[in-house]
Amino acid sequence: MKTNQYSGFHKLTMEQRAAEVAEFSGLTAEEIGRLTNPGALTNEVADHVIENVIGTYQLPVGVAMNFLINGKEYVIPMVLEEASVVAAASNAAKMARAAGGFTTSYTGNIMIAQVQCIGVANPYFARQNILHHKEEILAIANEKDPVLVKLTGGAKDLEVRIVDSQIGPMVVTHLLVDTGDAMGANAVNTMAEAVAPTIEQLTGGTVKLRILSNLADHRLARATATFTKEAIGGEDVVDGVVAAYAFAAADPYRAATSNKGIMNGIDPVVVATGNDWRGMEAGVHSYCSRGDHYTSLTRWEKDADGNLTGSIELPTPVGLVGGATKIHPAAQACVKILGVKTAAELAQVIAAVGLAQNFAAMRALATDGIQKGHMKLHARNLATVAGATPEQLDAVVAKMVADKKVSVDYAKEILAGMQ
Repeated sequence: MKTNQYSGFHKLTMEQRAAEVAEFSGLTAEEIGRLTNPGALTNEVADHVIENVIGTYQLPVGVAMNFLINGKEYVIPMVLEEASVVAAASNAAKMARAAGGFTTSYTGNIMIAQVQCIGVANPYFARQNILHHKEEILAIANEKDPVLVKLTGGAKDLEVRIVDSQIGPMVVTHLLVDTGDAMGANAVNTMAEAVAPTIEQLTGGTVKLRILSNLADHRLARATATFTKEAIGGEDVVDGVVAAYAFAAADPYRAATSNKGIMNGIDPVVVATGNDWRGMEAGVHSYCSRGDHYTSLTRWEKDADGNLTGSIELPTPVGLVGGATKIHPAAQACVKILGVKTAAELAQVIAAVGLAQNFAAMRALATDGIQKGHMKLHARNLATVAGATPEQLDAVVAKMVADKKVSVDYAKEILAGMQ
């Protein structure tokens, strides 16, 4: 496979798909075997990852095709259990290529370390005093990670906020730390603890929490794409997507489901690459809550030519150094499939996938409804559970979908009639 535009890729056998992906990504037989053979994460390794280990748990690994991001083709590994997500992302990426695919940018690898100080008599004076001693505080922080500093990372700046609370005003210092290609939680937390005594001396207060923030709003990835009206079904579809977005932007109940659909695309890539999907979720949803109400993570508009334009901006606390990315053999293989070399590149791919996933859901809602495509794929799962053989599968699925009766019981009834 020389390109990620592969007509009929889904019709190949699993072994054939794996071979094509290995060729595209340059995976060795051993590397692709980490995904095709169960047990890549051995019990011995798993026992050192978390506590009280009793075994391992597997999920499917699929690949989304057709993605063109900043002019580069990507095959996107996705780890999840939900039908239709991979197919929807691939289809959306194919439609985006008509206008050049996805364009992305990134603000940098800056994570925030928070240092909470309470019991300060004069918090606004204390805030200024901390800022007066910024260079001293940054130097103390950077002494804790000279390797990171040598790699041009480390503590770069600080901010000080006064936060009103039920126990009185808090002086909250934010260390802004460039964590390079790591997500950086350990480095950031260590620096926060190191500067705590100095902040107490400067404020006369008591430092309590010293911890990173998952609202990584200095580590934003952005993606845009244009979907031509011809590629997606006409101007009525464009208007329908814009109307669906307007609903999500205005109503938190709708925004929650719309954003969940975005995370349908983002989380599987985060999991596949060994990153922290809980941190990603926390950051995204808090980022959507900065205004007067919870709102959509994406924006959809119609341009002067009647085409659909979409944009997304989100915190992306992800890395390629340390953590499960370096421990889990399957995660290492997925990173190689993806072909990203830096945390910045990974973050931008994640943003593009989120935008594609949202487009797919919005377009489905604006046309046939979300269930048409989803239920066909769901029917395959249920038919398999009911005991359909590979030879029987297509006929059982077609009957269930045609009769609009998608259930295990009906699949069993169809199978009984085929005996």
